Parts: sequence; C-alpha cells; structure tokens
Amino acid sequence: MPATKQPIRSPPMFNLAWPLLVELGLAIVASVVGTALASRISDEAGGAFAIASQVSAALFILFRIIGAGVSVVVTQNLGGGQREAANQVACAVVGASTWLGAITGLIAMLGATPLLHLLNTPAEVFPLAAPFLVALGPAMLFDAWNASMAGVMRAHLRTRDTLVVLIIMHVTHLLLALPLMYGWGPLPALGLPGFAFALTFSRMVGLALHLLMWRVHLHISVRRDDWWRLPRRELAAVLHIGLPGAAENIAWRLAFMVSVATAAELGAKALATQAYVLQLMGGVMMFSIATGLAVEIVVGYLIGAGQLREAHRVVRRSLARGLVVCVLIAAAAALLGRWLLGWFTQDHEIIAAGATLLWITVLLEPGRTFNLVVINALRAAGDARFPVMAGAFSMLFVLAGGSWLLGVVLGWGLPGVWIAYAADEWIRGLIMWRRWQTHAWVPHARTSRKRLRPAIVVEG
Repeated sequence: MPATKQPIRSPPMFNLAWPLLVELGLAIVASVVGTALASRISDEAGGAFAIASQVSAALFILFRIIGAGVSVVVTQNLGGGQREAANQVACAVVGASTWLGAITGLIAMLGATPLLHLLNTPAEVFPLAAPFLVALGPAMLFDAWNASMAGVMRAHLRTRDTLVVLIIMHVTHLLLALPLMYGWGPLPALGLPGFAFALTFSRMVGLALHLLMWRVHLHISVRRDDWWRLPRRELAAVLHIGLPGAAENIAWRLAFMVSVATAAELGAKALATQAYVLQLMGGVMMFSIATGLAVEIVVGYLIGAGQLREAHRVVRRSLARGLVVCVLIAAAAALLGRWLLGWFTQDHEIIAAGATLLWITVLLEPGRTFNLVVINALRAAGDARFPVMAGAFSMLFVLAGGSWLLGVVLGWGLPGVWIAYAADEWIRGLIMWRRWQTHAWVPHARTSRKRLRPAIVVEG
C-alpha cells in the first residue's frame, strides 16, 4: 500500500511576510534615495534617473522567464518532500540566470540610445539618461544571479537570510553612491554613472553572500559548470510556469512603457512628476507585494502537499487583509502627498500635480492588490497561462491605449494616464478573482501535483 504521509503544515504567513515587507521597504527606500540624490543634481537628472531605471526594469523582465517559475517549482517540490529535486532546480536556474543576465546587460549597454529615443526622452534629459543606462548594464548580470538565489532562499523559508543580504547590499550601495556621485577627496563627481558603479559593486557583494548562505543553510554548492549549464529537464518545469509569467510581466511592462512615453511627451516636468510619484507608490504597494510573494510560497507548498482547500482559504484571508491595508496606506500617502513630494523637489507645479496623482492612487491600489495576490496564487497553483491571456486585452487597450487617449488626445495630462492605470488594474484584478473563486485553477493544481508523483516513494 502507498506510504501514508502526514499533511504538511502551512508555513506561517506572518513569519514569511514581515521579512519580505522589510526587504521591499528597503528596496523602495534605496530607490527613493537614488531619485532624491539625482534630483539634487537637477530635475532633469531626476527625470533621467527615472526613465533609465524604467528601461532597465523593462529589460530585466527577461529574467522573469525563469524567475517567475523557480519559486513555484522549488516550493512544490519541497511541499511534496522532494528536497534533491528542488536542489537540482536551484542549480539549473543559476546557469539560466547567467545567460539571461548577460543578454539583458548587453542590450542596455549597446541599445541605450535607440531605447531612450523610443520612449520620447526629452532633449534636456537624454544626455544624462544615456550614459547612466549604459553604466547600469553590468549590474543587471549580478542582479539576475542575486534574484534567482534569493528566490530559492525564500522558497526554503529563509526569508530572514535574504533580508540580511539585502540590507548589506543597500548599505554598501548607498555608502559608495554618495562619494561617487558627488565627488569626495581625490574622487571626481561622476553624477548618475557613479550611482550605477556603486550598484554593481554592491551586487557583487550580494552574490558572494548568497553563495555562502546556499552552502551553509541550504547545503547547495554551485559547481563550475552550473554557472553556464542549461539542464533541460529541470528548466522545463521552471519554464512551464515561468514563460507565461514572463509573458504577463512583459506585456504589462510594454504597456506601461507606453504610458512612460506619454508622460515624456508631456514634457520634462511631467516626466519628473511621474518619476517622483512612482517612487512614493512603491511604498504604498509594498504590503500588497509582500503579501503576494508570501501567498505564492505558501500556496506552492500546499499544492505540492495536495491541500487545495487550505490553499483556497489562505488566498481569501490574505486578499481581504491586503485590501484593507492597501487602502489605508494609499489614503495616508495622499493626505501627506505635498510633504512627501517636497523630499524630491521644491517646484510648486510638480508638487501640485503629484498630489493629484496620489489621490487617484487611492482608487488604483485595491485593484492592484487583486492582481498582486491572486495572480501569484494562480501561478503557484500551476495556472500560469490564464493571467496573460485574460489580461492582454486590458493591458493593450486600457493601460497603453487609455494612457495615450486620456493623457494626450483628450488633453487630461498625467491624471488621464493614472486613470488608465486604475481602470486596467481593476479590470484585470476582478477577472483574476473570478478565476480563483470559481475554482477554475483546481485542474491545474491537480496536474502540478501529479508531476511530483513519480518521485514519491511507495511501499509494496
């Protein structure tokens, strides 16, 4: 008879979420500080920092081809009691990260000029944005390695360890960024490229720490050929989840870049306003992001263990809490909007426009929470294709088309762009919620569970 197996205990959501929340908060603080440091040079430098960062973030989505799948596959294997299979997937992802990270960095370095022209970068911003984007290229390779290794650590429930690595990386980055950007002693002032050079070095430190933690805590040693090898069997499972996940992220990012180009077309002040409010929005939505990541880990474990009812309850509870908290945080940011925007600029026109966008964010954020929580849950359940197929229409016509129509054609400016953001998030969020509520994900979860069965030991 098959060996009986005790039901796996669901990993505590709070224990997973709070390190993720702090981790995201630190990343957002680092980004806000970077924007503030750039804006101290000039508002044009602030706009250059924002648009080059958006391009690098768009390029980095190539990594989502594996990044979206590694956490799900590792957690499902761990939930099914298959530690060795999880370790093999982890090492396979290191090699894939090398290739994708290198490709992403080369595109940034060699294609900076055409990419920035494609986004209608204002003439006064372009000379600052182009060298900054080129300098960001090498950091993308190290970011790819760090992201994959951190994803594996989280799947093993080592969220506190990933938080320690992130703290060290950000402290190193900011300590180096100040002298490199503004000059110190014999060091010349490098401006925005100095920020990128500091970023690359800090990511090198992060990679060394992740390798140490893999060896000490996970007992995984990366061999020499793991850095470039692409094992088919392990990566096939990752790509089954990762390719649709990457397609969904790429589709959203491309649509979002249309809105960035729309903001750039409205002028340097509009671009700077967009940049500053986006930085503040990162803080507004970090609780929802942390909840979504924690839900993905917990649901992945539960699907691997075959506990579908518990997975459904986890998602419902997490979504309810996330909606309440995100509205409260968004409302607080809107009330403090003028003061918060004063961190970046003293331009009264930019502050007034940004304050309006923050009030629109109160409407936007609940819709985004549906997406951040439920899409991660669907992906963890193996239902990875639906989000991109169902959301493509909204991303293309509501987010991209709506930004241009409301912002430029109808002349609503940035408020029109942000209304398009809100409409897209709500449309896609409600579609995803209906998918989860009607249990349309269950067949995919059962299929994912069946893939684990060949490795489950049975007794005669």
